[in-house]
Amino acid sequence: MAEPGEAVTVARRAAWRAVGVPREHGGWGLTLEPVLLGLLVAWSPAGVLIGLAAFVAFVARTPLKVVLVDAHRGHRLERTGLAGRLAAGEGVVLMVLVAAAAALGDARMWLPLVVAAPLVGLELWFDMRSRSRRLAPEVAGATGVASVVAMIVLADGGSLSLAAALWLVLAARAATSIPFVRQQVARLHGHRPKARARATTIADLAAVAVAIVAVLTDPAALAGAVAVVALVGLQRLSALRPPSRATIVGVHQLLLGLALVVATAVGVHLA
Repeated sequence: MAEPGEAVTVARRAAWRAVGVPREHGGWGLTLEPVLLGLLVAWSPAGVLIGLAAFVAFVARTPLKVVLVDAHRGHRLERTGLAGRLAAGEGVVLMVLVAAAAALGDARMWLPLVVAAPLVGLELWFDMRSRSRRLAPEVAGATGVASVVAMIVLADGGSLSLAAALWLVLAARAATSIPFVRQQVARLHGHRPKARARATTIADLAAVAVAIVAVLTDPAALAGAVAVVALVGLQRLSALRPPSRATIVGVHQLLLGLALVVATAVGVHLA
């Protein structure tokens, strides 16, 4: 039997974990992909710092969401204070990383962040209203995070066209994969709504269209665009089989995302 002091310690750890550990497991992969692709295409010290900042921002979103939700509801709970302190500490780390990246990288690297800010703001708006699981904020957030690849490319002095094209490739990946995963989870729970199937089809067509725009923006993104089309095809074939467990779907998506990143990076270097 645990001592009273040990029970308090365990409870505190559980409280910190509840407000500080991201529950969106797929978010780790969607954050890793732009960081990895950016560094594979244009490695630089500033790019490494931007990548670290992206992960800190991803982790900090969890306590920030708790603070926003409680503020929206007019609540001031014990968890609110815990989350606020954690978000503040992670915010300081984030500012240090951003300042160091700014000192080392090309000033143009902030342009993608300006473009992505409304997407991130939309996601936080849904977070505050406890509606972050809807399709719109998930796609908006993933597309906003994908801007990190453009920031890393520009930080190393890369071209605007290449930075935009790589961002578009990862945006296309998010546009097709997120609705697909949502559809698979629904099937796993025994739901087969026609509206969700139509949304997945529209998302696939949109992803292919965005991939084509990426190639038109910079031909070096051709391999990435082909990888997006292949991803759409593989997901379509997977949808014909009985649904897998959510964990299996997540692992498959992680591997497919990494394969897309590698294919895109190799294509850029060979272009």
